Amino acid sequence: MESTLTYLERLTRETKKPEAEVMTRAFQIGLRQLWREHILGRYLRHEISRDQAIEAVGIDWVELAERQHEAMTEDLAWALNE
Repeated sequence: MESTLTYLERLTRETKKPEAEVMTRAFQIGLRQLWREHILGRYLRHEISRDQAIEAVGIDWVELAERQHEAMTEDLAWALNE
């Protein structure tokens, strides 16, 4: 399993970008992902409306979360009936 440092070194070398730029981009992407997960979690817990979730993260992400949640619910129901 590769370490975070290995990923950083490879990205820096293979993209020919400065380490600071790669780190900044990684931070930005990670922060966006955390925000998206936070919003989708709130939506699935019925803390915010579907429209609010769509406005915050986009319809594609909301629809993906809905499909994943439905699949997980179906799997759980199946497992509990077995």
